[in-house]
Amino acid sequence: MSFKYYMPTRVFMGNDCIVDNREALKSLGKKAMIVTGAHSAKINGSENDVKKALSMMGITYLVYDKVMSNPTISCAYEGAAIAKEYGVDFIVAIGGGSPMDAGKAIALLAAQEITEENLFSGVYENKILPMAFVPTTAGTGSEVTQYSILTNDKVQSKTSIASDLLFPQVAFLDEKYTEGLPINTTVNTAIDALSHAIEGMLSVRASVVSNALAKDCIEKIVNSIPELQQAMQVSSLGKSNKIPVLSPEKREDLLYASFMAGMVIAQTGTTVVHAMGYSLTYFKDIDHGRANGLLLGEYLKLVYENNPDLAEKVLKVMKFTSVNQFIEMLDLLLGKKETISALEILEYSQKAIQTKNMGNCVVRPTEEEVRKIFQASLD
Repeated sequence: MSFKYYMPTRVFMGNDCIVDNREALKSLGKKAMIVTGAHSAKINGSENDVKKALSMMGITYLVYDKVMSNPTISCAYEGAAIAKEYGVDFIVAIGGGSPMDAGKAIALLAAQEITEENLFSGVYENKILPMAFVPTTAGTGSEVTQYSILTNDKVQSKTSIASDLLFPQVAFLDEKYTEGLPINTTVNTAIDALSHAIEGMLSVRASVVSNALAKDCIEKIVNSIPELQQAMQVSSLGKSNKIPVLSPEKREDLLYASFMAGMVIAQTGTTVVHAMGYSLTYFKDIDHGRANGLLLGEYLKLVYENNPDLAEKVLKVMKFTSVNQFIEMLDLLLGKKETISALEILEYSQKAIQTKNMGNCVVRPTEEEVRKIFQASLD
């Protein structure tokens, strides 16, 4: 048996874990920059809890709340310039994948000079600002990964900065910050975590450890599907845009699953599903988790055709006997699918096969097979 496993982030989980474990912030520095979006962290109470914990530890702070959905390279450089100007010691990123991705890039760029041409090179000095992360959605798992995904207009896609430097020192997981999420966001982020876990099992870098984490994650999410579907039904009747029936216990399960799925892809990377999904997000403005969900079933079908034993390992965890059962479950969660043209399929397929993600696939599709996955996945 041979494998590698590395996850240096110290994780605290539970109600009020930020304030209760505020001592963990003390070693990071004396002046923090809170990196977040404009609204959600203020509404769900996470930003207030971070400020309270920092103040109780005598740590001063400033707030950079200009992070947009799918953060850009310019956003990262702007945040880093502010961090350097004010002599920030460490970064606290609060939010979903976007603020956490931006926070990592800001921490890197504030500590060393990197040109845009070299930003995604993977070759950096051994310098970065320490980081503490607070996820407020249950999907990305970025609080325990070494990846920062930024919108890259030069290549018209999303591109990863990947380095062990990007692992945060501390992560705080509190399910109460997810309680006010709209049901569509909750579903999309749950699908994102599910995709991470399944893609991890389909990766050439999968190991006994990563598969154990992936299986636990998949079980947690699949067991949450009935409550998610019930919440979607109530929401579709126009009674509420909030989660009406998802219990705090299920929210915590989803947050825990997202965290585990993050640990999975930190070891395995992602597959062609992510490579294909980036174009759907960049060009079609489809949420990242939803984009993965639209494509995941058809890719698993391709895996089954070429490596049935591998596909059956995934299906067994979900207690499915066929890929079609999995696709039917996803269809119920995804609802009406977006449309895509033949020209778009051609363009997106050409982009996907050029990505590093392709090298992670146990079953590596050809460009023609990628086109077929797009065609079968979208209207």
